[in-house]
Amino acid sequence: MSTAMFCYQCQETAGNKGCTQVGVCGKKPETAALQDLLLYVTKGLGQVTTRLRAEGKSVDHSVDRMVTANLFATITNANFDDDILAERVRLTCAATRDLKDKLGSTQGLTDAAMWGADSRDAMLAKAATVGVLSTADEDVRSLRSIITLGLKGMAAYVKHADVLGKHDPAVDAFLQETLAKTLDDSLGVADLVALTLETGSKGVAAMALLDAANTEAYGHPEITKVNIGVSKNPAILISGHDLRDLEMLLEQTRDTGVDVYTHSEMLPAHYYPAFKKYPHLRGNYGNAWWRQREEFESFNGPILLTTNCLVPPKDSYKGNIFTTGVAGFPGCDHIPGEPGEHKDFSPIIEHALTCRVPKQIESGEIVGGFAHNQVLALADKVVEAVKSGAIKKFIVMAGCDGRQKSRQYYTDFAQGLPKDTVILTAGCAKYRYNKLALGDIGGIPRVLDAGQCNDSYSLALIALKLKEVFGLEDINDLPIVYNIGWYEQKAVIVLLALLSLGVKNIHLGPTLPAFLSPAVANVLVEQFGIGGVGDVAEDLKAFVG
Repeated sequence: MSTAMFCYQCQETAGNKGCTQVGVCGKKPETAALQDLLLYVTKGLGQVTTRLRAEGKSVDHSVDRMVTANLFATITNANFDDDILAERVRLTCAATRDLKDKLGSTQGLTDAAMWGADSRDAMLAKAATVGVLSTADEDVRSLRSIITLGLKGMAAYVKHADVLGKHDPAVDAFLQETLAKTLDDSLGVADLVALTLETGSKGVAAMALLDAANTEAYGHPEITKVNIGVSKNPAILISGHDLRDLEMLLEQTRDTGVDVYTHSEMLPAHYYPAFKKYPHLRGNYGNAWWRQREEFESFNGPILLTTNCLVPPKDSYKGNIFTTGVAGFPGCDHIPGEPGEHKDFSPIIEHALTCRVPKQIESGEIVGGFAHNQVLALADKVVEAVKSGAIKKFIVMAGCDGRQKSRQYYTDFAQGLPKDTVILTAGCAKYRYNKLALGDIGGIPRVLDAGQCNDSYSLALIALKLKEVFGLEDINDLPIVYNIGWYEQKAVIVLLALLSLGVKNIHLGPTLPAFLSPAVANVLVEQFGIGGVGDVAEDLKAFVG
């Protein structure tokens, strides 16, 4: 297949087959090639670290951090900066070379662990041979892709936990060993199916790690009303998922006259008690990530991108974009700082003081904060509502939003739900229905927002707790329907985590992943009841009657 690039890791991939000339996300073929190569050499690094551990030798945590950062940098809409990606390739090859010297033997290591070059031309030439399509067998390629994309999502959770001082060596070791296994041609379809489920199981552990990191640092989320209007002060908008970055920014903007607003996936920061001590954390500005080109324009001030969900900016506001962590875009200022290090956000603050105040685009409030601790505190009320028939079903409508017109499906579906149903959500998919004023059932809001996609663990805990409360043997006997919108790789690990917990009959939309071969899709349908979505009216009838 002769193409300028090939990428099918996100839901919006061209024709639901693969982006072959330029990414729908905006990445160019050279960027895609460097990401492919970075993933390849990171798998090689994982092969070496796995062998070192098997020999009883230690692997420094800085290497774990390199692996997770590399994977995170290749997630959709995270990093578009070729210079940064090429430097990551160089550093990874150097780390692999140094670690190989500690091995008793290098016999049997793959090319991914042995290759190395510094020149950009050599990198691009190599990248052309190691992309997704280098795996010839369609089903093996599909399963390797599911596993790898799941590991990317897991790496994001692990990195966020690590920033807050939480680290599980077993999760890092699994992540690296599993990366290495995607290079192993002796593993057939059956082996890879088992490894896919094992990846989901480890994904649950990674989510639990992040949940503990967030709640120990900032307290348990609580029911909170969030302002969606603006004040009359200059301001900074922070987007992405990194709560530690937000904390540092809030500390540095104290008493400066600069307000801070959250955007998209950063909205749930308002639910944590620790952030309520900052009066200049004014509210949430805008909606899901894909609307940022218009909303960043109207904000007027600087925007800090802390993780993925960066859309290539328009020239009119590109000078207002700052990136940090794994995020990057050529021509935009990058704020350095590794996990545990202090970041200096003074350039952003100084820039904010020169800018006009944000233009108001909405007014009012939205309510959230229904993570597992808060929902379980309401358990008696929820159980009584179910037993009385006031609540007939819970609809898990978590996941990601996207720009395709077909995603109007989720707004229409939410609006069409009977008034005796409650939506459980996490991730930016909520922007399709969290402002619809769907009301409540006996004081229980009909949209219970648990937080970021990072907080999807809450939805699993809530389901498991309800299973226990109702004395059920099977989680699938609960009055819960799963109708999930997906977009990128963190949604993949959430799906695998749910499957590992035994959840069946999950519906994914607006399309099924392009990386599912027909045979692999058939396995998911037969074993787990995975399905797609279709006509809103027909789906409403099928899901809730």
